Amino acid sequence: MNVLKGGPARAAAGFAGAAVLLFGLAPVLLSDFRLGLLAKYLCVAMVAVGICLAWGRGGLLTLGQGVFFGLGGYAMAMHLKIADAGPGNLPDFMQLYGTATELPWWWRPFANPAFALAATVLLPMAVAAVLGLFVFRRRVKGAYFAILSQALASAFAIWLIGQQATTGGTNGLTDIQGFFGYDLDDPVNQRMVYFVIAAALLALIALARQLIHSRYGELLVAVRDSEERVRFLGYDPANVKLVAYVVAAGMAGLAGALFVPAVGIISPALIGIVPSIEFVIGAAVGGRASLVGAVLGALAVAWAKTALSEEFPAAWTYFQGLLFVVALAFLPGGLASLTKAVRRRRPAAVPAAPVTPVGEAA
Repeated sequence: MNVLKGGPARAAAGFAGAAVLLFGLAPVLLSDFRLGLLAKYLCVAMVAVGICLAWGRGGLLTLGQGVFFGLGGYAMAMHLKIADAGPGNLPDFMQLYGTATELPWWWRPFANPAFALAATVLLPMAVAAVLGLFVFRRRVKGAYFAILSQALASAFAIWLIGQQATTGGTNGLTDIQGFFGYDLDDPVNQRMVYFVIAAALLALIALARQLIHSRYGELLVAVRDSEERVRFLGYDPANVKLVAYVVAAGMAGLAGALFVPAVGIISPALIGIVPSIEFVIGAAVGGRASLVGAVLGALAVAWAKTALSEEFPAAWTYFQGLLFVVALAFLPGGLASLTKAVRRRRPAAVPAAPVTPVGEAA
């Protein structure tokens, strides 16, 4: 059941239950290692929230969310590497691979924590805005939009690999030790990072729910179902889709930024075509039109990847692709649609027969 669909009371109850699970039960029941894995999975779920908005409500099959996830992740990692190196020093990988004696010019602004924090969200949104204006104004949609977004993810990953002296190349930015003055080797600080990620996930769900149930959300669904009719009503469908695409990019960027302190690394392997498809698979399996379904599906697929890839490292990729095909072919609404089907099949309550007063019966 989608507890975030319905009145304010049901939504408040859903958020309260999620808060109890994330902030109360999980830290008590899980070890530090498992809690760190859950923090990683929650970052993936944050991306799924944006996919639910853009794809589930707007019909935009975003196969390039890895780009925005990577932009946010690299923006955060660049600041943390500069902070770890100390004033006047170069990050360790630049000393190993590079020949420069000072930070590249495009690294320098990320030494400012305020700039870096803003860039984790605003940079992905800016890139999405430029790409969206180019694509949506030319009425590119459907499979063509999906292929274009996937090509962007591939090009971004290839560019990062080729810039070994300034981005770490294939290895990426690794061995991140601090998070705004806190030592990430300390389990207490790792729990703090987990709590920040959990709070961010709930905030993004609340934001997405507000957009979905607003007038804009209704207009987004109208564009998805009948774009030409919306245009005849005087609205520009390109602008409507652009907002959803940009917001989803900002959510992915924030997820990438929080992924860095949770895992301690960001690399091209985490942001290319395969990760972008994995983000979509999680939302599709859970139910791309349901916020709860998309989040739970992303968590389940991320957990399954960790668990099953250890046992079947060579076959997991094939299983993942089969899962995506089966979900789209036989269960387009994801697992969330099963609850709706069950509710529809429940027999309607038989109304009680009216009680006739004794005097009238006589």
